[in-house]
Amino acid sequence: QVQLVESGGGLVQAGGSLRLSCAASGRTFSSYAMAWFRQAPGKQREFAASIIWSGGNTYYANSVKGRFTISRDNAKNTVDLQMNSLKPEDTAVYYCAARRSYCRADDCNAGYDIWGQGTQVTVSS
Repeated sequence: QVQLVESGGGLVQAGGSLRLSCAASGRTFSSYAMAWFRQAPGKQREFAASIIWSGGNTYYANSVKGRFTISRDNAKNTVDLQMNSLKPEDTAVYYCAARRSYCRADDCNAGYDIWGQGTQVTVSS
């Protein structure tokens, strides 16, 4: 069973950058698709970005495409989210998630069954 712990959240001004990191425990990490989701106050949790088990395919929500980059290091059991050109509407709790079932690309935006505890990102205007 994989367990996930996020870090790297904080307060940043609009236009700034943050890098989130998710550390995973468990020897089967490399076989999981991984993703970042986010939940803003008063809103439902939404998909942000995903990466397949090999790192070969990534997929992004339109709202973050071109600004966020997801990456993984299977040797270190980590998945990162580099967030650039941040906007106040990016303010949310960001969650790392793992999916046991196979997905290829745009089908990797749902079906996650292991979640971290979340890290707060606040973007001031």
